[in-house]
Amino acid sequence: MTQTAMVPAPADTILSVNNIEVIYDHVILVLKGVSLNVPRGGITALLGANGAGKTTTLKAISNLLHAERGEVTKGNIQFEGEQVQSLSPNELVRRGCIQVMEGRHCFGHLSVEDNLLSGAYTRRDGNAAVRADLEMVYDYFPRLRVRRASQAGYTSGGEQQMTAIGRALMSRPKMILLDEPSMGLAPQLVEEIFEIVRKLNDEQGVSFLLAEQNTNIALRYAKYGYILESGRIVLDGEASALRENEDVKEFYLGVGGEGRRSFKDVKHYKRRKRWLA
Repeated sequence: MTQTAMVPAPADTILSVNNIEVIYDHVILVLKGVSLNVPRGGITALLGANGAGKTTTLKAISNLLHAERGEVTKGNIQFEGEQVQSLSPNELVRRGCIQVMEGRHCFGHLSVEDNLLSGAYTRRDGNAAVRADLEMVYDYFPRLRVRRASQAGYTSGGEQQMTAIGRALMSRPKMILLDEPSMGLAPQLVEEIFEIVRKLNDEQGVSFLLAEQNTNIALRYAKYGYILESGRIVLDGEASALRENEDVKEFYLGVGGEGRRSFKDVKHYKRRKRWLA
C-alpha cells in the first residue's frame, strides 16, 4: 500500500478517511479518492445507489477487504487520531470501531442471546459487566428480550437487524459502521430501528456512520451526509442542507424530474475536490 502523509483531523473527529483508493483483485479500481470525516458523538450518512461504493468504504474502514481480495492502495484511515488500516478487524473492534454488515449475518443456529453474547468476545472486563450490558441491550431492544431463547435464524428480518446491532453494542463500541440498516424491512420497522440508533447516539454517545440507499430517512436522522457515485464523493454537507438541495431532491428523494439522473449529467454541478488539495 502506498504510504501518504498523515493529515491531522479536527480535534472533535473520531474517524477520518483521507483520499483512499481501493482495488479488488489487483485490477478493479472501486474507490477513487474518497475522503470523509465523522465527528465524535455524531451520526453521519454515506449515501448513494447500489454499487456506488458505500459497502466498500465501510469494509475499508473496518479492515474486512482482504477477505474479498480488496486492498486500500492509497490514502489513510485514522480512528481517534491513529492510522488503523494495517490493523486486523478484531484489533479495531478492541479499539472501539465495529461494523454491522449488510444483511444482518446473525448466527442462525444460535439463540438471540448467544448471538448477543458473541459480540463481547474481545472484552476482558468480566462476566458481571457483560451481563450488565446485555440488560442494556434488552432495554433498547425489548423485542429481543422476548425472543432471547429463540434461534436467530427463525426470527424476523427486523429482529435479526436488532440482534446484529445489539451484538455490536456488546463490544462497547465508540463507533458503529452500519451498512444498509433499512434493507428488506417494512417502513415501520425501519423507523423503529433508526429511532433506536438516535437513542444510542444521544444516550450512549456512540458515533455512527450509516451507509444507506434510503436517502430520505438517512438525512432525517444524520447530521451530515456524503453522496457517493461510482466510487467518488460527489457532494457533501449538513443533512438539513442536503434535504433542501434541488439536485438531491431530484436524484435521490424522488422529488421532481423524470427518472433518476446522475450528478455527472448536471452541467452546473462541480464535484468538490478539497481532499485533493
